[in-house]
Amino acid sequence: MYLKTILNKKTGRIFLSIVHGYRDKSTGKSCSKTIKPLGYLDELQKEVDDPIAYYTQVAKEMNEKHKASKVPLVFEFQAGDIIDRNSVQRKKLGHAPFSKIYHELGIHQFMINRQRSLKIGYQLNEVMKMLLFQRILEPASKLKSFERKDRYFGKYAFSLADTYRSLSLFSSYKEDLLLFLHKQVTKLYSRDTSNVFYDVTNYYFEIDKPDKLRKKGISKEHRPNPIVQMGLLLDRLGLPITYKLFSGNTNDCNTLLPVLSEVRERYDIGRMVVVADKGLNTSDNIAYNLIKGDGYIYSQTIRGANRELKAYVLNQSGYRQMGEEFKIKSRCYPREITVTDPDGKQVKVPIEEKQVIFYSENYAKRAKAEREPALAKARELIANPGQFSQATSYGAAKYIKDLLFDKKTGEIITAGHAPELDLEKLNEEEEFDGYYAIVTSECNLPDEEIIDTYRGLWRIEESFRITKSDLETRPVYVSLEDHIEAHFLTCFVALLLLRILELKTQHKYSPARMIESLNAVSGAHLQQNYYMFDYYDDVVEHIGNTLGIDFSKRIIPWGEIRSLLAATKK
Repeated sequence: MYLKTILNKKTGRIFLSIVHGYRDKSTGKSCSKTIKPLGYLDELQKEVDDPIAYYTQVAKEMNEKHKASKVPLVFEFQAGDIIDRNSVQRKKLGHAPFSKIYHELGIHQFMINRQRSLKIGYQLNEVMKMLLFQRILEPASKLKSFERKDRYFGKYAFSLADTYRSLSLFSSYKEDLLLFLHKQVTKLYSRDTSNVFYDVTNYYFEIDKPDKLRKKGISKEHRPNPIVQMGLLLDRLGLPITYKLFSGNTNDCNTLLPVLSEVRERYDIGRMVVVADKGLNTSDNIAYNLIKGDGYIYSQTIRGANRELKAYVLNQSGYRQMGEEFKIKSRCYPREITVTDPDGKQVKVPIEEKQVIFYSENYAKRAKAEREPALAKARELIANPGQFSQATSYGAAKYIKDLLFDKKTGEIITAGHAPELDLEKLNEEEEFDGYYAIVTSECNLPDEEIIDTYRGLWRIEESFRITKSDLETRPVYVSLEDHIEAHFLTCFVALLLLRILELKTQHKYSPARMIESLNAVSGAHLQQNYYMFDYYDDVVEHIGNTLGIDFSKRIIPWGEIRSLLAATKK
């Protein structure tokens, strides 16, 4: 605010008023609004000796009070005011915490450094931020994200074509960016890779024909669409380390070695104990872990195990009761594994392995409950085989003895024999209900610590759920292979930012809850570059207090918002 003087050329008199000066963001022009009309200079001189000096000081004091939020703000609206459909009236500020983490990690500097050798007229850093922040708060296609970019406070000066061109560049930077992020997380958060968690999931594509990357495979969601496999590696805190894409027809068990090989070659990581489920428990994977001096903790199928292990599981000798519904026992047991040598030959290798067996009454009840729908379907199929086919028998077929299908039609063949329940298979499944086995190279670790470590796999399972639901990694709206790679790269980095925010806030809120609350933090434009915010809850308050961002103010001028965002970049 300042003192404004206006000369009336007809009368020669000077009119004084205190006005508020500001720059209109929509037009970029300087504007002003009269805050307090004072009167003509000659009349004011009757009241004070030097009106200009006096009211200049008044304006200065009003500015100081205004900065201290002690002056009421007055906005004038008319009943017939029309919304300008060409301007964005409401903007989001919930990306500020992710901006702070983004800059703490130094991703902006990584992008700026890569751009120095490029001749492009836009900022890669701005494109990456736009894609990441929207992937977390309101995921959509690249086109939709571009169209929504002006909904966010900040500067995003690039075109849609620039966005798509950036994807190819991001893809080419993938390995360097992943290594850079690993080093930054190690430095800032003391990354612990003594235990690493690995698992595989896949993402379907709604396309008619498979290609080099997107191929038909075993879909986790039992879809017929072409898929892409993704292997994900997490550290002990649950923070993502790296990922790798594989063609859709790659078996889960064949994805681990390429990921570990890249990590071993580039990441300067010490000894790791790889934790994974039974789908990764193969002789070649175990041999690789041991040859590299690493360890492993894998789950082990019991129903598909050899007779000796099955007998050991069911033998009640040696179990220690851990409460009323839980018991455990273990042994270090020598066995031979068959591995593939460098010449492609199968050779047997002796290893010493600890087997940890535990039983849970709750697991047993859950297994029985999960099997019951398939059994009910099996009984219905046996009673009415004509109502089922090979396609509709999924889940029930394994409980039916000698079930035959017509190769051409998929219909159930009943001529000569009738389907019947496989009681032998059912009895074996029921016999092992509630039992679980873990095998490990770490023979000296206590049983309880081995089980607790294995249970850490829930973090990677949750990470997959987050990418598929909250971050909406699927459906994928790009088709070029390098664009697909860039899409998954941005999803990976978005997951890392979200997991770090979860870590900073001590896991007080779920990722979904944080996203929901931060997505609601937005301000509606009033006048004179003031914005009114209308959402504040305990989640936003906790995040703001943790990261030093004040979300509590209802009315915030654009200059203060700009300063807030600038502070997240330091």
